[in-house]
Amino acid sequence: MRRVWVLALLALALPVAALADTIDLVNVHGSISISSAGVTSTSSQLHSFNGITATPGHTLGSVSFSTGALLTGSIMTGGTFSDAGSSFVVIGKGPQAPHKGTIFSGAFVGPVTWTLVSQNGQSLVYTLSGTIQGTLWNGHFITGTTTQTIVSTPGQIAQGIGHIRLGDTHLSGTPEPGTLGLLGTGLVAIGGMLRRKLVKSS
Repeated sequence: MRRVWVLALLALALPVAALADTIDLVNVHGSISISSAGVTSTSSQLHSFNGITATPGHTLGSVSFSTGALLTGSIMTGGTFSDAGSSFVVIGKGPQAPHKGTIFSGAFVGPVTWTLVSQNGQSLVYTLSGTIQGTLWNGHFITGTTTQTIVSTPGQIAQGIGHIRLGDTHLSGTPEPGTLGLLGTGLVAIGGMLRRKLVKSS
């Protein structure tokens, strides 16, 4: 009976291990250049990584991203950008960084939405959001979403200039085929042992 319980606990632990890569990132500051050819960010600071927040005057690294060309709509009023040739890269650097070097390297998957959220006089607020996929520093494949809040003015946006106020990125791992295979094998073994015990007791 003890073996059954051990196998059951193992089976329950496997999917947890498979989904252990869950990361929340926050980036601030930096700017973007935007045109019908796409959006490219410059010098956005990695401010928070899974609850670890950079102290004032410091950063945990950098976040950079780019999209493909404008597909629909307009830069001024909102639209969608292509994911072709896009990128999304998070680099850890500095003494407070939880990981040094490339933390995440990936790209947008599917259209990237450019939305005019509000306009108050000369103040324009946009969001750039989409699904991203890529690889972590540990080689694990991961997927998630990002929303970047951009502020600008009519004059600046006409020149293709925006400023990053805040970026929120949420990444979560997907089960690896090998881990799922182990889970299946464990469940089959449990079923076989329970069946044997039932047969013996009848």
